[in-house]
Amino acid sequence: MTQTADQPSQARSQAEREWGEAGQQAERERSDDASPRCLVFGASGYIGSHLVPRLLDEGIRVRASSRNRAVLEARGWEGVDCVAADALDPASLDQALAGIEIAYYLVHSMAAGKDFGRLDLQAAANFAAAAERTGVKRILYLGGLVPDDAESEHIVSRRDTGEVLRRGSVPVTELRAGIIVGPGSAAFEVMRDLVYHLPVMITPRWVQSKSPPLALDNLLMYLVRLPQIDAAEGRIFDAGGPETLTYREMMCILAEVGGHRPPLIIPVPVLSPKLSAYWLRFITAVPTNIARALIGGLKHDFSADDAELKRLVPQQLLGFREAVEAVFAAERDSAPVVARWIEGAFAVRQQRIDYAYYAKRAGGSAETSAPPSAVWEVVSRIGGDDGWYYMNGLWQLRDLLDRLAGGPGGQHGRRHPTDLRVGDRIGSWSVIGLVPERRLSLAFGMRAPGAGMLEFDLEPRADGGTKLNITAYWHPAGVWGLAYWYSFQPAHQFIFSGTAKAICQRAEAGQARQDPATHP
Repeated sequence: MTQTADQPSQARSQAEREWGEAGQQAERERSDDASPRCLVFGASGYIGSHLVPRLLDEGIRVRASSRNRAVLEARGWEGVDCVAADALDPASLDQALAGIEIAYYLVHSMAAGKDFGRLDLQAAANFAAAAERTGVKRILYLGGLVPDDAESEHIVSRRDTGEVLRRGSVPVTELRAGIIVGPGSAAFEVMRDLVYHLPVMITPRWVQSKSPPLALDNLLMYLVRLPQIDAAEGRIFDAGGPETLTYREMMCILAEVGGHRPPLIIPVPVLSPKLSAYWLRFITAVPTNIARALIGGLKHDFSADDAELKRLVPQQLLGFREAVEAVFAAERDSAPVVARWIEGAFAVRQQRIDYAYYAKRAGGSAETSAPPSAVWEVVSRIGGDDGWYYMNGLWQLRDLLDRLAGGPGGQHGRRHPTDLRVGDRIGSWSVIGLVPERRLSLAFGMRAPGAGMLEFDLEPRADGGTKLNITAYWHPAGVWGLAYWYSFQPAHQFIFSGTAKAICQRAEAGQARQDPATHP
């Protein structure tokens, strides 16, 4: 049966009907002030950032944790208790878990590189011990499907993480899922980057491997419901979609749904998963360590024995094509305006489904004894008579190249030499967000294969001084977008650090002029 772009809501509605009146009554009882508080550990990640709003919609009180609390607060989740915690820092865990009955464990260490397997196990051991100390009633761990012949570090690590969590006294419900079809899913974003930017792909034989892709919305339903089911305590469940496809079939469907001609895929025997992980660095914007870890397991065929899970949590499972349609519909319906950079935000990507979800980054920082007010005064004048304060010749050269290519270049000046408002132009950049004495967010406006942002972030120091961070984010449009980024990378290595230092020096000089007695 053909489904429309609002299938996630339809799937939820169907699942709620199947859940029955008894389940809905129990849910209402859990939604009052006495409902157990749950912790989403790893709430800034891909699954966590989608799970928190879903739990809130269910009336469940939520505490969200991440290593960086500011990232969580920027999400704007009303009523969510945001805390900073790190599974590799046991001292930070007790506060995050205090008063918690249900803890979602959603973290992994793939981005750490070659040592991620050992770090995953240490993190799990720390978390299990802290959950026991603080009286947690149940842990729900999201792992991955495990084939019988599993040998890649990524798959083995996900399996062993569940084993380590189960060694503690707190009951663990483990949900093992394969490829998740949703915006931000690393496997899905690798395929998106490949199919939208390579008309011909010479690929390893793993493109013929099979997997049962699962829609994000279906996964979230499982995650929300399983902690409410006593029979799920202490058990392991496989989760898969309604069909099993090869990666080749998935990539062709993804291209068709996006209105692109399916790529010509030529599998060859000489490219092993290990070798293909290296060239993925130059083809996709997905973080290299994560892509490498994922690719290592693609030589396996995956299957999901999910009959018991579907019995406990009945819902309408979306096929791969319907799930992809839902992804693109959700992106297009997302908020059209943002006030700062957020990973994957559709507005940041200029409303282009073919622009990479993940961003390349470069930046620099400097510190000063000047207060944030003095630093902000300098930042807010940027692009005026004094230019960008550092290496102005390079900024002017980039403007010239853009104008020669038919772009706006630097022909836009400033509305006011010192005052800034959202919507102002600073050369070829536009102000999309500002918090005085805290942050300035600029959107890239030149002609280039991708979308970018530049942010100035001011961190107050305990001694009254300021740390200034400047970060550039780039969402490339395929190979040409990546080539564009890498061509400017040598300049990025020093220009942002130099700019941050120059701004801090000007702030100190301004303070000295205002108060010469304290600045000899």
